[in-house]
Amino acid sequence: MKYTSEITVSLSRDEVHKKLDNPENMKHWQEGLLGYKQLSEEPTKEGAQMELYYKIGKREMTLIETIIVNNFPYEFHATYDAKGVHNIQKNYFEVIDDCTTKWISESEFQFSGFMMKLMGFIMPGAFKKQSKKSLSDFKAFAEKGISVAK
Repeated sequence: MKYTSEITVSLSRDEVHKKLDNPENMKHWQEGLLGYKQLSEEPTKEGAQMELYYKIGKREMTLIETIIVNNFPYEFHATYDAKGVHNIQKNYFEVIDDCTTKWISESEFQFSGFMMKLMGFIMPGAFKKQSKKSLSDFKAFAEKGISVAK
């Protein structure tokens, strides 16, 4: 399953980069994030990995992020792996003007196992909705300091 989401953030591309590139900020725009652990000595290098811990409803989940391309502030690509799901995220940041940045996020989900494949087939809208929510939550945090952290 592939789709693209985008949002316009009322900040310069450099400011968007500063907020995105700080892992301490993730809790403010990734709902359910409990914490993270850097698995690599150089966390921003291509190939670096981070373990992310989430609780969504009653379900706990661990993802492994692997950086594919780190060419901030222009683009950032990574994979996210969890049981039954491989997600490829390609993120591009376009300057609209000195105070506005467009974030374009290309998502590709690859499912393994019958249940995950079924979920991807039956509920593609849930994945798209969650991607859009994350972008909107980032915008609210970046522009207004509104956090989803509990």
